[in-house]
Amino acid sequence: MGALMNAVQAVLDMGPSVMLPIIIFIVGLIFRVKVTKAITSGITVGIGMIGINLVIDLLTDTVGPVAQAMVERFGLNLTIIDAGWPAISSITWAQPIAGLMIPIILVVNLAMLGLKWTKTLNIDIWNYWHMSAAAATAYIVTGSIMMGILGGILYTIFCLIIADKTAPKVQEYYGLEGISFATGSAAGYAVFGIPAAWLISKIPGLNKINVKPETIQRRFGIFGEPMIMGVIIGAFLAILGGYDISGILQTAMTMGGIMLLMPRMVKILMEGLIPIQEGAQKMLKSRYKDREIFLGMDAALATGSPAALSTGLLMVPITLFIAVILPGNHVLPFGDLATIPFFAALIVPGRNGNIVHSVLACTVAVVFGLYMATNFAPVITQMGEGIVEFPEGAAQISNLDTGGNILNWIILKGSELFNSVF
Repeated sequence: MGALMNAVQAVLDMGPSVMLPIIIFIVGLIFRVKVTKAITSGITVGIGMIGINLVIDLLTDTVGPVAQAMVERFGLNLTIIDAGWPAISSITWAQPIAGLMIPIILVVNLAMLGLKWTKTLNIDIWNYWHMSAAAATAYIVTGSIMMGILGGILYTIFCLIIADKTAPKVQEYYGLEGISFATGSAAGYAVFGIPAAWLISKIPGLNKINVKPETIQRRFGIFGEPMIMGVIIGAFLAILGGYDISGILQTAMTMGGIMLLMPRMVKILMEGLIPIQEGAQKMLKSRYKDREIFLGMDAALATGSPAALSTGLLMVPITLFIAVILPGNHVLPFGDLATIPFFAALIVPGRNGNIVHSVLACTVAVVFGLYMATNFAPVITQMGEGIVEFPEGAAQISNLDTGGNILNWIILKGSELFNSVF
């Protein structure tokens, strides 16, 4: 077990910018893409991922301090701290079951493809930690390796089904041909967010509101440009954080840069994927006629959309406000606030980029997420003891990405039910 964990950790430590080119190269060879093209595609995708990660790091480094400033300024005092997905992923990989799950997840995915139960080949191995977190949850609660493996398998199946169902909209809205999002955080928040968005679109009055980046640009000219929207949203967040004029301008410019740079980084990554998609389509057409296969990618690609990124950024102060006024919530959102644009990844396409509808739908999803994260806190705290240092003042830890995810919460409740029955 120790050797397997060390091998898995060694691969994961290389990061997605190294892992993805290797995976893309192998997939390219499977789909009979020329070796030279497969190498070029892999390297291009890796470079695109480096660019995306640089911009995401910039986003995290900007939103994190702004969120902390809001917490301190408004004196928010909740006893369960959102430790964020980096801490929870570290906790996950420290669990004895985690190393087993990587090959199991891949085998389950390939088996479902072979049986035509899914169209998604999830090559986003970096984000397999979400499935492993579900497995770790079931293992911690039941003490059974088999129940842990079952929990991870169920979570994998949930993600693949949601990826398939949302793929047409993802491809149409984001312009990502042949791509689906199988990322656990995006899939979990879609479960509440997509139905909520549909209901909002049926409410008289609200159904007439259609605020998209394109309509803002058409009506307000320069203020609808993605980078200008980023500047405005960045300044708004900094003002809420109580920043001085220098801090406001720096945050505004950084957000403007993020809104301009992210779509360009996504475009580079997609250039690398085009030969793989073409090879896959050619091979599938010759063997299976009209059968489709989607490449499951990181929901981070959605942040190339101004609507998705704007929705996520606007949700930062809204999430903090909801956390304070929500009866029964004890979670202080913090570590995962910069991750909210990923939560919106599958919600925004369903409303064709309508920011108002998307924000309202995300608000509904976050309400459920906070309640689940509160309920999940004892188990996540138990998992994290002795592995990560708890934030100052935290009686317990949880997070929005894992603890506030309905797919994980189902595994938690199923494990607790198993204990009560057996």
